[in-house]
Amino acid sequence: MFAAAKAAPFVALVACAAGGWACQRGGAARAAEVTAAPSPAAEMIVAGLGGFRGIAAEVVWFRADRLQDEGRYAELAQLAAWLTFLEPHTPEVWAYTAWNLAYNVSVMMPTHADRWRWVDAGLKLLRDDGLHLNPGDPVLYKELAWMFLLKLGGPLDEAGGYYRAQWKAIVEGYEKTGELEKIGLEKARMDAVDAEYGRQDWTHPYASALYWAARGLESARKLQHRAELRQVIYQTLMMETRSEERFAARALKEMRTAYAERPSEMLLQIMVKFKETHGLD
Repeated sequence: MFAAAKAAPFVALVACAAGGWACQRGGAARAAEVTAAPSPAAEMIVAGLGGFRGIAAEVVWFRADRLQDEGRYAELAQLAAWLTFLEPHTPEVWAYTAWNLAYNVSVMMPTHADRWRWVDAGLKLLRDDGLHLNPGDPVLYKELAWMFLLKLGGPLDEAGGYYRAQWKAIVEGYEKTGELEKIGLEKARMDAVDAEYGRQDWTHPYASALYWAARGLESARKLQHRAELRQVIYQTLMMETRSEERFAARALKEMRTAYAERPSEMLLQIMVKFKETHGLD
């Protein structure tokens, strides 16, 4: 009780700073601005919290939950940036914030271009910031892979075609300059994905979904994490099979591998139906 009372001034200070920072970036603030780090003054405030940093994070989490319940996603995006600042080595914080940007805030935007800015901000938050501070974390690899598969590559968003066109332009631009590493794509790993899963169209989000899921498998040790990453892989290959039959055998192979690691009746049923549909043994 004494500790909580002693922490109160610090927590109040952080809450005020967070509110002021959010107001400063409100209105027409862009996605890149919202996900930027707090100001130097705010950094000093957080540093001054010391051992009470965890309590401050709980206060911000509580406020974030309230905003989500109320559907105030734009404000939540601003506040959630503080969570990544207060708890930079908690993967769930990055996943929560990126998901909110790419899925909740983006659909509130009036144009496809505006939506894309928020989706792109979610991608960058995971790839450039979250994984930089938490290298090798399978949760972040999974979230990034799912975002490429579902948000950019899938039919969930009416702006999906626009997202794919934007991503294609980005990849082609970095291919021309030989700087694909700037978007996290390493040549050796790209070649490994091509060899393991079939030659990819690297301008399409599906290729990146496979890439990031495969990277996650390199460091995933828990069975649950491996199962989730393998699910991304075989579902991506199943989606690719819709347009190119050559991916069918590889999709089935990945399903069998996933089933061997973690058997499930649902996956078994999917495999049986998939084999029948594509005439596989």
